[in-house]
Amino acid sequence: MSPKTPDKSPENKGKATPSRKEAQAKRVVNSLAPATNRKEKKKQQSLTREQRVNARAAYMRGEESALPMRDRGPARRFVRNYVDSRRSVAEYLLPLLFVVLIISRITALQNAAVLLMYIVFLGALFEGFLLSKRIKKEVLARFPETSTRGLGTYAWSRSTQLRRLRAPKPQVKPGDKIS
Repeated sequence: MSPKTPDKSPENKGKATPSRKEAQAKRVVNSLAPATNRKEKKKQQSLTREQRVNARAAYMRGEESALPMRDRGPARRFVRNYVDSRRSVAEYLLPLLFVVLIISRITALQNAAVLLMYIVFLGALFEGFLLSKRIKKEVLARFPETSTRGLGTYAWSRSTQLRRLRAPKPQVKPGDKIS
């Protein structure tokens, strides 16, 4: 058998293979060029501190343009206002669980604390189920062309948050009528 001879076809590249040193130098130069473009691009896209503060304030006020997609639309605004216009057991779930945790450290009250925790948790779940049904019924009556998919969960998750920590901030007070 003869040793393999180089291909002499016209499809050969027609130039010498670069040395390792040349190839590595070329890779270093090419990898550095896009990095500066990325930094410049990121610098151009990044918001100033003032712009971020303004965007956050608009979000907290509930301006439609500043809201994420999950919070946009008249149906979602109605759900937020509906939940914010009433008090619920779920709203007090976290503070009450904290109290139960402290009470459970007292040996004599341990069983009562655990029972209280389960009662409040089941009450919050039941209330969330009823809230979901009411919300879907109201949204269908007020916005017939709007899908009710996910609105019950949206309402329940908002109702479990402490009123002060809700985002966007509540636009109505407890007891107000929703129009």
